[in-house]
Amino acid sequence: MGSVVLRPEAAATRFEVAKPDPPADLAAFIDYFWVVRWDLRGEPAYERAILPHPSVNLVFEATGAAVYGVDRKVFTRRLCGVGKTLGVRFRPGGFRPFYSAPISTLNDRVVPARSIFGPAADGTCAAVMAAACDGEMTDFAAGLLRGVSPRPDPVAEQVAGVVARIAADQGLRRVAQLADAYGMSERRLQRLFADYVGVSPKWVMRRARLHEAALRADTEGAVDWAALAADLGYADQAHLTRDFTATLGIPPSRYAAR
Repeated sequence: MGSVVLRPEAAATRFEVAKPDPPADLAAFIDYFWVVRWDLRGEPAYERAILPHPSVNLVFEATGAAVYGVDRKVFTRRLCGVGKTLGVRFRPGGFRPFYSAPISTLNDRVVPARSIFGPAADGTCAAVMAAACDGEMTDFAAGLLRGVSPRPDPVAEQVAGVVARIAADQGLRRVAQLADAYGMSERRLQRLFADYVGVSPKWVMRRARLHEAALRADTEGAVDWAALAADLGYADQAHLTRDFTATLGIPPSRYAAR
């Protein structure tokens, strides 16, 4: 959620998407809020397929508030009629101060927000849905998070830095490299990621490469897939194609053509 959108062309102009910044006191935990509004009245339903990041999302919509763990496959949403959604995308590791168990226990799951935040989550969701503007929506969501009185966690901050480095440094292609860079064992790094991020460092590295491949397809007119495979650390174009197809459901050339 709040991630790369796999592009169906129909109804693309019938959506409004915004990404308000978090308030300063919650910036240690939140990447950003995201707001989606749609109006498909008189139109067929619209499916959005999303390649998620290694982040937990708290989502408010008409059906209720829910916490979405990291999806390890493409996530698909079906939209119809008219509506809106407010999401809170947490930084990698940023949800751990709100949750009393390893983040890996949320992988591929959607749980009612009330099970984590208590009954206040339901009242907040009602207020968000009734809000007149994005600012009111994010204020209500921020109030729910402040009610937990989260404390910044230096380990979560470190883990967020590791994930950011993976995204920024395409030269990091093995978990051993990453562990050496931070002066810890691979086993220790694996445990930190399971506890704070939910998924393994290897998964994050692989997903970062797929995000980059999808971004190139979105923004470049003609992609040299063999050169891109080399840039991203794949052995050859065939390996990139297999990885891309297994995760997104279509080969990269067909994705780019769409």
